[in-house]
Amino acid sequence: MDVQHLALLRELAERGSVTEVARATHRSPSAVSQQLKTLQRQVGAELVRRVGRGVELTDAGRALAASSIKVATAIAEAEATWEAFRHGTTGQVTIALFPSAAELLLPGLLHRLAAHPGIEVEIIDSDVSEDEFGALAADADVVVGHRSDGLAPPDRASLSVIALLREPLDIALPLGHPLAGGESVTLDDVIGEPWVGVPAGYPIDRVLMSMALQSGVAPRIVHRSIHLPLLENLVAAGHGIALLPRYTSGARASGRLHLARLENIRAGRQIEALMRPDRAARGAVRVVVDELRAEAAAVTA
Repeated sequence: MDVQHLALLRELAERGSVTEVARATHRSPSAVSQQLKTLQRQVGAELVRRVGRGVELTDAGRALAASSIKVATAIAEAEATWEAFRHGTTGQVTIALFPSAAELLLPGLLHRLAAHPGIEVEIIDSDVSEDEFGALAADADVVVGHRSDGLAPPDRASLSVIALLREPLDIALPLGHPLAGGESVTLDDVIGEPWVGVPAGYPIDRVLMSMALQSGVAPRIVHRSIHLPLLENLVAAGHGIALLPRYTSGARASGRLHLARLENIRAGRQIEALMRPDRAARGAVRVVVDELRAEAAAVTA
């Protein structure tokens, strides 16, 4: 079997259409189809069948696509070993980060990567709901995503997942709020307040919805935005309260708003690095992930 043909079969399994595989691999759709037909002839079995206007993998195709991940990973490990033996670790690494993770980790990460001049990084801003971060790993070497405490999004079985940090969520209050003088608040203290929050499906919103289930009170959300500095400004101006990440928003809170710990509730988000296994095996990617972990440890120390 040709490993490039195996790679195309895997891409089809993950992307779902020949058109998307062609886009991702910089080929024409007809070239992708021809190479998949060549692979079918090589193995002597039907791997892809036409369904309506599209195609789907047969059972044999899905099995071979799953095996191709191990093949690609083994090749990446061998290349990383040989690269390190010959001239050290080099290469370009694409990192997709959501904005508040970039704000928290990227400046320090770039300082750390200055010690690795052979590695170049390309940064992609990607802010999606927590169930969609895994799909970004098809196009980025490292995806920094977040999820709610205790909730593992679907479709991660084929990915390498590295925990970076847990960031607690605090209650953000205007400085003039009656509760702004205390270190902590209870759920009953705050659930009836007007809230500013993130879009539905984002980790912070899912924590707020969990709080609503525990209290039996639906929160009154007066504004939503993916932009945390805007939410901070709305809280500071007295337009509502919010759940905000402690390390990210804490750096801007002094003199503007008050962050209080939520008593007796585990409120937080998990920040993780998601990768395809073969990309995780690349030497340059290993270096980037190691430095990401070091930076995450530093910001939480």
